Amino acid sequence: EVQLVESGGGVVPPGGSLTLSCAASGFTLSDFEMNWIRQAPGKESEVVAMIDNDGESICYTDFANGRFTISRDIAEKTLYLQMTNLRLEDTALYSCMISNDSDPFASGQGTQVTVSS
Repeated sequence: EVQLVESGGGVVPPGGSLTLSCAASGFTLSDFEMNWIRQAPGKESEVVAMIDNDGESICYTDFANGRFTISRDIAEKTLYLQMTNLRLEDTALYSCMISNDSDPFASGQGTQVTVSS
């Protein structure tokens, strides 16, 4: 059974940093693209960053470029998202998602990130 369990969310002030983790089980990481997605209250879900099956191609949405870093540890079966210089508008539920050719396959329950002064 595929399981994705996120952790690391919390409340931080503007300009703060957080590192999110996603513990994966039930599948081989290199068989899927791995993504971080987020959903803010009243808004649709959006992709934050993606790392491909081989780990050689990484993409960021514009708002994440230069501030967020996606990475994965194959041995630990964990996906990470390092977030710096957080803004109020980064407040959202962050989830990890695995996909095939950008088609969603499974996602976790998410971890809440709140940026507040």
